Amino acid sequence: MGVVNVTPDSFSDGGKFWDTAAAIDQCHKLVEEGADILDLGGESTRPGAKTVTPTQEQDRILPVVEALRDSAALLSVDTRNPSTAQAAVEAGVQIWNDVTALKGDPSSLSSALKLKVPLCLMHMRGSPKTMQVDPTYKNVVLEVQKTLLEQADALTTRGFDPSLICLDVGIGFGKTLQHNLALMSNLEKFISLPFAHMLGVSRKSYIEKIMEKPLPANQRLPGSIATAVIALQKGCRLFRVHDVKETQQALTIAEQILRVA
Repeated sequence: MGVVNVTPDSFSDGGKFWDTAAAIDQCHKLVEEGADILDLGGESTRPGAKTVTPTQEQDRILPVVEALRDSAALLSVDTRNPSTAQAAVEAGVQIWNDVTALKGDPSSLSSALKLKVPLCLMHMRGSPKTMQVDPTYKNVVLEVQKTLLEQADALTTRGFDPSLICLDVGIGFGKTLQHNLALMSNLEKFISLPFAHMLGVSRKSYIEKIMEKPLPANQRLPGSIATAVIALQKGCRLFRVHDVKETQQALTIAEQILRVA
C-alpha cells in the first residue's frame, strides 16, 4: 500500500503532494514501482495535528480519486470521517482505512455496514492532537488486541463479512517507544487472529528514538525496511509504506530466502 498524503502538514511528506497534479503524479509513480493499493489521505494524523473539516478533506482527495478511477491499483481512503469515506467510495474508492477503528465518529459503524467495502481498522489511543501525551497501558499487547477485536466483532455480529476486515496495531499512535517495540515483538499474536493484518511503520519516529539521534523522516528508510522484514518473518503480508520500490525489493528478497528456509 503506497501512501499519498494530499496535505500541507503530514509528518513525512506534508506539502509535497499538496497540489492535486503532484498527488496524481505521485500515485502513478507508486503504481509503476509496484504498489497494489494507493492510500489517499486528506488530513494529517501526525502527533499534535489539527483537525480539518470533512469538506476540506474531500476537496483535497476527491479530485485525485476521480483522476485515478482507471488505475491498476486499488484505491483506499485514509479518513476517520464517515462522510468522507462515503463520498470517496461513491467516487471510486474500494477500501476505507480508518485510524480510529471506527471509533472517531458515532456514525462510523453504521456507515461501514452500509458501504460494505473492505475496512482497515487501526488502533489509536486518543486523537492525533493528544495521543502522545503520556500514553499509558497495563499491557499494551492485550489492550490493543482487545480494542481491535471489539471493533471487528461489532461489525461481524451485525452481518459484516469478516474477510473484508483488516487490523492494524497502530505503531506510533498513542504509544511510547517501548509500547511500539512490544507490539512489534508480539506481532504474530495479531497476525494469528482470524482477520487480515496491515502494518504501517514507514518513516515513523520510533526509528529516530531507537537511534538516539535526529533523523528526519526521509532518512528513516533503512529502519522502515528492517521493521518490515521482521514483520514479514512474523507473517505480515500487507505493508503501508511511502517508499514502495525500495520496500518491495527488500521484501521480495526476504520472502524468497524464507521460502527456501
